[in-house]
Amino acid sequence: MLDRFKVPEDIAVRVPEATMRGAVENIFTALGMTDSYAAKCADVLIYADVRGIDSHGVSNMMRAYVAGLKGGHINPAPVMKRERDFPAAVAVDGDRGLGLGQGKELMELAIERAKTNGVAVVTAANSGHYGPSAYFAHLALEHDMIGVSMTAGGVQVAPTHGAEPLLGLNPIGIAAPSRNEPPFIFDASMSSVAGNKIHLLRRVGGKVLPGWITDADGAPIMEEADVPDRFLMLPLGGTREIGSHKGFGMAMLVEILCSALTGTGAGPHRRYGSAHYFMAYNIGAFTDVDSFKTDMDAYLRSILDCKPAPGESRVVYPGIPEHEAQIDRRANGIPYHPEVIEWFNGVMQQLEIESPFSLGKT
Repeated sequence: MLDRFKVPEDIAVRVPEATMRGAVENIFTALGMTDSYAAKCADVLIYADVRGIDSHGVSNMMRAYVAGLKGGHINPAPVMKRERDFPAAVAVDGDRGLGLGQGKELMELAIERAKTNGVAVVTAANSGHYGPSAYFAHLALEHDMIGVSMTAGGVQVAPTHGAEPLLGLNPIGIAAPSRNEPPFIFDASMSSVAGNKIHLLRRVGGKVLPGWITDADGAPIMEEADVPDRFLMLPLGGTREIGSHKGFGMAMLVEILCSALTGTGAGPHRRYGSAHYFMAYNIGAFTDVDSFKTDMDAYLRSILDCKPAPGESRVVYPGIPEHEAQIDRRANGIPYHPEVIEWFNGVMQQLEIESPFSLGKT
């Protein structure tokens, strides 16, 4: 995560992961979730925070989830239903549940089916926000599989040359195992910047970079600027001249696989909340697993050993920054902005739950 998104260390409140996990679970159960469902949801959020994916951790997302549960937009006790069931393909209705808790079960279903079928895909419609795509993709690693996860929800992104929001942020998560090197874990929205990172910028007083968003009229902002009150997200690449047509096309791909494929309509025509896609590749169905991991180690090491460009200190691959953040945060606690801790204290007081937090550093 870029430094501009981080909470300054001199004001950060460091919280042990177990403490935050307990608080999140208590809030969810107070709002009607079962203990097991709340634990699944908390797992995803804490994974994000521990690995430095702050845009999809508790700082941004808990407010939306609490509001959705209180307002009846999120079903705290969903009953998922399999609408179509083939050996290597399953389509599920999520019953307006929070995708955080549903996604793990659905990815595990894809993994189980891939054990006997080589590959498997599970889709979900009528679901809710599911957090970081990487979480679900990484579940395949311990099974010697490659995991893929995508989601489509909302419409915040303008197409290349467009001045209307017609696409979701539409992240793609992919995880591939290795033996000795940290695994490859890619997770990125198909917008130039994750939408939730704009909220992080507002919290820490940062500025947007050129090519991230538009102004109120839909024109790309091509200089560093404060976050405007009204804007659209730009597709990955920013402008046509630097490749936004590629991000635009990839965002459409996610809409097709997540939304159109689940029968909910795509983009501005999408119905029933968010739609998700989970896929597992059984490596042993294609090649020798040990050989694959040996090849992955060699490939990943060659990237780490790459000569850095002038002015740069090193080259890393997707998953390394998060791996390093995890080491730090498990040892020293997760850094939160004081405003986030204040919010937790306030909502827990409203729900009559004892808060474990103070504004002093832990």
